Amino acid sequence: MSKVLFVLTSHDQLGDTGHKTGFWIEEFAAPYYALVDHGVSVTLASPKGGQPPIDPKSALPESQTPATARFNADTALQAKLAATLRLDAVCADDFDAVFYPGGHGPLWDLANDGTSQALITAFLAQGKPVAAVCHAPAVLLGALTPEGKPVVAGRRVSGFSNSEEQAVGLADVVPFLLEDALQAKGGAYQRGPDWHSFAVEDGLLITGQNPASSEAVAEALRHRLPH
Repeated sequence: MSKVLFVLTSHDQLGDTGHKTGFWIEEFAAPYYALVDHGVSVTLASPKGGQPPIDPKSALPESQTPATARFNADTALQAKLAATLRLDAVCADDFDAVFYPGGHGPLWDLANDGTSQALITAFLAQGKPVAAVCHAPAVLLGALTPEGKPVVAGRRVSGFSNSEEQAVGLADVVPFLLEDALQAKGGAYQRGPDWHSFAVEDGLLITGQNPASSEAVAEALRHRLPH
């Protein structure tokens, strides 16, 4: 059985707006089910362990998808989510790949998390895929290849676009614009139309642009797993 580590944010404050953030349900649920329905074992972790914060906007009616409806009825997965492992307790040796769901939370914690960055380097050193969707490609910004170069340098990558950030009214709230930040690190940023599914693979990196891309990223990752 293939084993995939999911790493979720522990950050719940949307800058200094007084609003809450966290991870986006669709970007967790759709990839989770896309993998477990094919016999993949998924382990959940977060920087602080325990229940990672859910972005309340991702629970609104307009954000619902078949995967979120399934999650809302899945008490076993909800219990599993409430008991994520601490990130510093997991090891790349124990998994075949790592996946990072998005939401705005990762821009504040996982983008700067040394444990996460070391984990990404370890996965790459072992020839294992690293996947992230929407805002979660921010986890790649401070990560280095086993050779010590920025992970995204010279790689085709995607992530939440500047125009999508402006559309949700948070371009002046987020600590950085992900599209710009990926390019600043040498990434060859790629995108599709706003809000449409768009995923890109380059080497061991698999990245998706927005919530609609979550399943495409998971499917690309699944095809990379040992059978």
